[in-house]
Amino acid sequence: MTHPWHLPAGSATAGDGRLVDVTPESAGWAYCGLQVRTLTADQPIELATGNRELAVLPLRGAMRVEVGSHRFRLDGRDSVFERVSDWAYVPIDAEVRITATADAEVALASATASTRYDPAYVAAGDVAVEVRGAGPATRQVTNFMSPERFDGADRLMCVELLTPDGNWSSYPPHRHDDSPECPVNNEEIYYFRIGRSGGASAADDDPGSGGFGWHRTYTPDGDVDANVQVGDGDVFLVHRGYHGPCAAVPGYPMYYLNVLAGPGGERSMAFCDDPSHHWVRDAWASMPIDPRCPMTSADGVVPVAGAGRVR
Repeated sequence: MTHPWHLPAGSATAGDGRLVDVTPESAGWAYCGLQVRTLTADQPIELATGNRELAVLPLRGAMRVEVGSHRFRLDGRDSVFERVSDWAYVPIDAEVRITATADAEVALASATASTRYDPAYVAAGDVAVEVRGAGPATRQVTNFMSPERFDGADRLMCVELLTPDGNWSSYPPHRHDDSPECPVNNEEIYYFRIGRSGGASAADDDPGSGGFGWHRTYTPDGDVDANVQVGDGDVFLVHRGYHGPCAAVPGYPMYYLNVLAGPGGERSMAFCDDPSHHWVRDAWASMPIDPRCPMTSADGVVPVAGAGRVR
């Protein structure tokens, strides 16, 4: 049985090419939202942002983004497992027009905001790729819109995670809610894609091929206890509680887009670990880093492990 915060693929659609349509109202919170939309070549979509700021992130394909006098060409990628993508920021109170040059798919991450920043384009080569963890907890974090790497937004924060098949990520379990011990309180969306080992774009070659992974969210008092199987295109809404691990089962690498925002006066992705499992971080010092990470870069799939990785 699924959990109410788990939205299996196809359960949060809204027509008009919207594969995912999560709003603050539909989620039952105040800030975070996400649309995943298919784009047909040369058939633009037009949006008025109102009080929402957006990150325009190509998941598949290339596209043009027009915001007032600004014109951005996003080269995009063939698959989220194929390379790091360029992306665009769209502020509140703006009209945006997005046009694909061929059939494509785009994620529109959003947050309720009050301060207007300038539209911006970030090249793929300027996106920071980090490797976290060690051993079977090694994973890639693509910090395209973390507060440390992009400061031109009011509340919205986003990163991408890539976990090699058989590995665990979002671990140790951590929380950033209204608990007294938490430094910040953020809502968070997980949007999952499941690949297939042996090819960068395997998931796109055979969508819905049955690949899956696991995600856990819980509170110590047992009020929240979600341990769900996630498939390609699923969404999980983290209202509160410790979340993690996410497990990529053997044969199926896992991608997820994290969208975060909250009521704090400063954008921050700070968190606190479940104290029962915090010790795991110290154990990483004696473990090798999985040589499959980083998995991607701005130039494409990384065939061998690089240097200078971060635990």
